[in-house]
Amino acid sequence: MKKLEEYVISIPDFPEPGIIFRDVTSILQDADGLHLAIDQLIDMVKDIDFDVVVGAESRGFIFGTPVAYELHKSFVPARKPGKLPRETVSREYELEYGKGTIELHKDAIKPGQKVVIIDDLIATGGTVEAIAKLVEELGGEVVKICFVMELAGLEGRKKLEGYDVESAIIYEGK
Repeated sequence: MKKLEEYVISIPDFPEPGIIFRDVTSILQDADGLHLAIDQLIDMVKDIDFDVVVGAESRGFIFGTPVAYELHKSFVPARKPGKLPRETVSREYELEYGKGTIELHKDAIKPGQKVVIIDDLIATGGTVEAIAKLVEELGGEVVKICFVMELAGLEGRKKLEGYDVESAIIYEGK
């Protein structure tokens, strides 16, 4: 069987010269690649005591839901503003070129619940840092943060210091 990184298509000079774009959709479109990615995420959390998986919009939904399903945990989507129908809490975060906002339903995390956050990629770390702060604001405890891919050159882990962070694939560059 191939390694997970062998399913990733790398596109040079996208979206701008000098950048190598790591396309996670190439993992999704191959049944073996998708299975391997989900299995690796499950392995990251299978021995951890937790209650809830939070997935970051939108590819965190794709990877987080099957982990929650397989381990019989609940799943909570972290969404962009205006997408959740009930009362929400929100947090703004820095993007490479501007700001973003992420929201959770106010009742999505109960005080004392242990939470695993899953996303497809860590770049600068801002989105998942904001999600972790929202989980904590609601009284939850972030016990693990998992990614399929990490762009280590963008130093996103610095924003997540103090959290248990693991990535299936680590690319040294940006």
